[in-house]
Amino acid sequence: MSTHHHTEPAHGSKGSLWTGSILSIILTVIPFWLVMSGALESAMATTVTIFVLAMVQIVVHVVCFLHVDSRSEEGWTLLAFVFTAIIVGITIIGTIWVMYNMNVNMMPMTTGEMSNM
Repeated sequence: MSTHHHTEPAHGSKGSLWTGSILSIILTVIPFWLVMSGALESAMATTVTIFVLAMVQIVVHVVCFLHVDSRSEEGWTLLAFVFTAIIVGITIIGTIWVMYNMNVNMMPMTTGEMSNM
């Protein structure tokens, strides 16, 4: 009888979890510090930096905690994750686009017109 032993834990190693935890803490503290200290003079630069760090933190969570990579289940887990991310991105961008266009194309109402409603 042949036994097959996995050398890699099914849910990641302690090292992977520690790395993910430390990186997550760092990627949370940096944006907090940026906002509280006003280190960047431009609000847009601060916003872009926070957005980029948030995207990096998403990758850290997916790799270190969800263990999504091209090796797991022959890449199907990664493919499903990418598909989900694309659908969520299309939904968010589409919603913002529709809301923006509705706001731009609305007829402005004065206070008198609102009171007559």
